[in-house]
Amino acid sequence: MEIRDDFRHKGLRNKLVQHLRGKGITDEAVLKAIGTVPRHLFMESSFIRFSYADKAFPIGAGQTISQPYTVAFQTQLLEVERFQKVLEVGTGSGYQTAVLLELGAIVYTIERQRELFLKTQSFLPLLGYKAYFFFGDGYEGLPAYAPFDRILVTAAADKIPQNLVLQLKPGGRMVVPVGNDKLQTMTLIEKITDEDIRITEHGTFSFVPMLPGRVS
Repeated sequence: MEIRDDFRHKGLRNKLVQHLRGKGITDEAVLKAIGTVPRHLFMESSFIRFSYADKAFPIGAGQTISQPYTVAFQTQLLEVERFQKVLEVGTGSGYQTAVLLELGAIVYTIERQRELFLKTQSFLPLLGYKAYFFFGDGYEGLPAYAPFDRILVTAAADKIPQNLVLQLKPGGRMVVPVGNDKLQTMTLIEKITDEDIRITEHGTFSFVPMLPGRVS
């Protein structure tokens, strides 16, 4: 594919950033990352003209590229700091991965759909984004690489995945949409100590479901 990011695209990203600011996103680092990542390159060519609309779109394998507001909201809630070790469950298109990398995180990302895994693993480096890619069951996380400072789940879980909580460092934060296959509550898990967990809820969203035990 052609790697093209021109003044028109940058202008559309600036408009998107202002839109997100108007919807309550206040973290300037997150807004800068959204304003930097060329979202149009993560979408099928037939959707290019919609690439900076604040909407989710299909990316194949039954998955979607998340709405920019959702990406910004989850990322802001995660409070990523530079050089933190972040586990992303659900690589998808790689757009959220790129946003995390723009924030200076060290990203370990896992995807259960082989088609998306192979596509993103080869595509992100073309844009200069370097992450650690894994093919497997996101519910299991990556225990061999734990603990993580931050964990971000980009698919709907029917309950808080305890395997992932165990892989979170004390002082760490995990953001996961929890609910049924139609509507979920954005949930923040703060691991104060290994024994003390704080859970707060932050509005409703709609994600594709997380399917434990399945890779394809």
